[in-house]
Amino acid sequence: MPGASSETLLDFPDNSLLAPLCGAFDRHLAQVEQALTVQILRRGNVLAIHGEAGARTLAAEALSALYLRLEQGRPVEPGDVDAALRFGAESPPDPAAAPGPPRENQLEMFAGGKLEIRTRKKTVEPRTAAQRDYVRALFDRELVFGVGPAGTGKTYLAVAVGVSMWLEGRVDRIILSRPAVEAGERLGFLPGDMKEKIDPYMQPLYDSLNDLLPPGQVQKAMLDKKIEIAPLAFMRGRTLSNAFIVLDEAQNATEMQMKMFLTRLGEGSRMSINGDLSQVDLPRGVRSGLDQAVRLLADVKGVGMTRFKAADVVRHPMVQRIIEAYDAEYGDEGRREGIDGRPGR
Repeated sequence: MPGASSETLLDFPDNSLLAPLCGAFDRHLAQVEQALTVQILRRGNVLAIHGEAGARTLAAEALSALYLRLEQGRPVEPGDVDAALRFGAESPPDPAAAPGPPRENQLEMFAGGKLEIRTRKKTVEPRTAAQRDYVRALFDRELVFGVGPAGTGKTYLAVAVGVSMWLEGRVDRIILSRPAVEAGERLGFLPGDMKEKIDPYMQPLYDSLNDLLPPGQVQKAMLDKKIEIAPLAFMRGRTLSNAFIVLDEAQNATEMQMKMFLTRLGEGSRMSINGDLSQVDLPRGVRSGLDQAVRLLADVKGVGMTRFKAADVVRHPMVQRIIEAYDAEYGDEGRREGIDGRPGR
């Protein structure tokens, strides 16, 4: 409209919070600018946002939410900026009025629908709506499937919830597993004992644990069998009670392996099954057990099912664009059966 302002001004009264809001070398502001195609200028305690009206509104909501976070004494990192851009401004938390679990619980459900997973080293928050639904399901249901492309946080969030529940005493141990299937290459005869042979396959699970718990605590818990990391084949014959169980890379489990694993669920346990049906590494003619399980159990009472999309990718923005390009090339059928159109590679 003629005469309408193309500038949105945000006044932040606490100057000590402005530096962490903007980030080192204004990297948080640059992240907002790149995501929304706006320009942000600093004028003392005021941030001036230039750009299209809708983009300015989104930028203002995100920056206001981040400032509120700093006022609550919580840090702001690039991941928090990404979450603010996705969710926008949410209602401020009011522990006195907010319904849900008590304050000391590892999981806090704020009035605005925000979730926090507290561990020894950090607090983990969902950064997309699908992640938020997934985390709620992990706390509320005994069996949860997380299906979608790489980089959507399926495994990391599942391990974080498992660690949180273990620290609370809601489960006695954490069991992390994945199929030991080569991703296309041939590794040959690996040297070393059994642990040294399978550790390369399990490394992503170790990485998640070490990001959430002090290394000394991880090692002690593994020695005490409070945390177990084992290949899928080692699960046969076991009954897993009072445990939080995660099966990662489940698309590489065969139909019989998946049935075997699902039936390990014991009293007081929770199970998370995660995978990406576009990255099946099984031999030709071997069907993915994850594909079958998702179809058979989608409507079973007590089973949670979260489907992630490219928009839920929380890694580098380029990863999202790569996944979208592959989806455009191969479509849903390629995602269900594998990139090459076969049930397995």
